[in-house]
Amino acid sequence: MPENISGFKGSVAGLSLTDVIQLKGHNRYSGAITVEYDHSHGIIYFADGEIIHAEQGEQTGEDAIYNIIKWPGGSFNIHPEMTSNVCTIHYRTDALLLDALRRLDEENAGTVGTKSSASSQSLTPRRTMSKIAARLLNIPTITYAVLLDKQGSAIQDTSPEAATLSSKGAFLARIGNQLGELLGLGEIKAAAVHTSGFHLLMYDSKQHYLSIAVKPECNLDAVEVEIRSALVQGK
Repeated sequence: MPENISGFKGSVAGLSLTDVIQLKGHNRYSGAITVEYDHSHGIIYFADGEIIHAEQGEQTGEDAIYNIIKWPGGSFNIHPEMTSNVCTIHYRTDALLLDALRRLDEENAGTVGTKSSASSQSLTPRRTMSKIAARLLNIPTITYAVLLDKQGSAIQDTSPEAATLSSKGAFLARIGNQLGELLGLGEIKAAAVHTSGFHLLMYDSKQHYLSIAVKPECNLDAVEVEIRSALVQGK
């Protein structure tokens, strides 16, 4: 690409990439935006207008968004048919963009690193969630977690990811209990599902279920050890 590139070219003429991201947020867009600059490629996933995941090279999440936004130009395409079960970003899109632009200003001014350690702390969470779920999201192999009641409704989390994971967890609990009854084993207290796209864990307590999505390449035994450790530390 020529060096005098300025701005992004895409299916929405005259708008920058950040403009398109904000527009998709206002429109409650679900899908993906693919971005290209020179030989670099990136992809940004949305759910109900919020960025939930991004990839650029080996980077994911906030770092991937930052890498993409600091490109001087390029092209983008809209893909409403592309979705992701992975969630690496847990902040409002407007806060995420502001933080990326702040980091870019610091880098251009030669002050990068003075605030980078507090970067994630300066972001405003784009959703609320239970303390248990928030604690589990600190485990890198977990893509999302939600605490739900016995009726299958997420607690303190109204995001589309929580609604999807809640329905899967409630379904797994219901099927597990039916199997337990048929086999004379009683109620199932924990269950796991392995698929090519993701792993799903479900834990049952007296009043709640805990539904957890895990990266498909991970060893569930090792993940469960980390989960138990996180839950014990939070007591």
